[in-house]
Amino acid sequence: MAPFKGILHYHQQLQSQAVSCEQTVQYYLQNINKQKHLNAFVAVFEDSALNRARELDQRRKNNMPMRSLHGVIVAIKDVICYKGHPVSAASKMLLGFESLYNATAVRFLLDEEAIIIGSCNCDEFAMGSTNENSFYGPVINGIGNNMVPGGSSGGSAVAVQTGQCMVSLGSDTGGSVRQPAGFCGVIGFKPGYGRVSRFGLIAYASSFDQIGIFGKYIEDVQQVYNVIAQPDLQDSSMNQEFHPPKKRISTPRFGFFKEMLNHPSLDKEIAAAIKKTIHDLQLAGFEVKEFDFPLIDYIVPAYYVLTTAEAGSNLSRYDGVRYGYRAEIAHNEENSNLDSFYKKNRSEGFGKEVKKRIMLGTFVLNSGYYDAYYQKAQQVRGKLTSHIKSVFEEVDFMILPTSPGTAFPLGSSANNPVEVYLADIFTVYANLVGVPAISLPAFTHSNNMPFGLQLIAPRGDDVNLLEVANTILPGEKVSV
Repeated sequence: MAPFKGILHYHQQLQSQAVSCEQTVQYYLQNINKQKHLNAFVAVFEDSALNRARELDQRRKNNMPMRSLHGVIVAIKDVICYKGHPVSAASKMLLGFESLYNATAVRFLLDEEAIIIGSCNCDEFAMGSTNENSFYGPVINGIGNNMVPGGSSGGSAVAVQTGQCMVSLGSDTGGSVRQPAGFCGVIGFKPGYGRVSRFGLIAYASSFDQIGIFGKYIEDVQQVYNVIAQPDLQDSSMNQEFHPPKKRISTPRFGFFKEMLNHPSLDKEIAAAIKKTIHDLQLAGFEVKEFDFPLIDYIVPAYYVLTTAEAGSNLSRYDGVRYGYRAEIAHNEENSNLDSFYKKNRSEGFGKEVKKRIMLGTFVLNSGYYDAYYQKAQQVRGKLTSHIKSVFEEVDFMILPTSPGTAFPLGSSANNPVEVYLADIFTVYANLVGVPAISLPAFTHSNNMPFGLQLIAPRGDDVNLLEVANTILPGEKVSV
């Protein structure tokens, strides 16, 4: 099979009979098998993918029209439900569980004749920034040298990066699509909150979570987005008023936050590259405006207070009674009652990072600390939302770094978890205020690792964000 050059090229190959869907699935199954050491997949749906491919091949033989994602090989993060297939959130708590229904995004993909080839490894319950918190072990960045791929959607990023699928879905609560996209040198798009249904997405923090898309080509990401960004009455948080998209912007205006580009955590090469991009835009005649961001030191604390509070509530349903992991408890065990039953199930079923965040969430919701932490974090969120609205009255798009640095070696963050949390400083902002954001594979560092350029747009401007992305994509794209 010829190298994948985008969905349009692939469809041309299918129409000319240069390749079949079945051959294509076999090709990607071989790629997955060859790269097992990267640990990008937790489950490969070989039988269902091949059966689906044969059905689609037969449809073309019967001269039936091809839908927009006909035969496209898609991988999904292990927090997105696919009926009759395993979904575990990379946790022992859901080991062996099979989904009883399709997530809405999956249903839309299948309706457009996509082929789902497997579920991708991730940080447990999407909690992490390195993909080292998985029950199945860490994912390895395909660029090599035992580097992390970023998280929590690291498996989805590596699957696209290394040609184990054409496009993939992840989830983004505070950067979990954009940060691994930056670390792996691919495109990572987080739609605005409420643009893609969360029905069938295992919840981490419900007011932050959003299904996102990985790809190598903007056109492919746009095509997948157009399919999955449809209204769904099963998700009451969807912003139906944002359909259809806003009017196309003919002459975009750009802005940037001075405090972000001068932040002490930002690698000097990354800062210089983004400043050069801004300068190049000015030279090309685009309006570029600088903004102050006085709340920058509050965004990470506010994010972790609010998301852990929501996680503590969402994950309370995993108690081992109706489904999920159930611990062995001897009949003569001391204090063998319902309370100890819950404790043992959750202590053995959840990993260390998940338990840490549940405990933190429980703490900030405690009546004695609610006003001091949770209420204050909500106030910060409100101020941030008002601030970004005022910014977008003057410009159409904001330019940000994706992450403070490039990918780092596996295991190197174990002794400094606070540093890992602070690495989310440039991505959590978009989730706090609910706007669309994209990381573009713009640059290569002198250490030979890729890093991304991030763009954000106002709520409802997802389509314009995707269209403008190619306008400012500088440098050479990273190829692996």
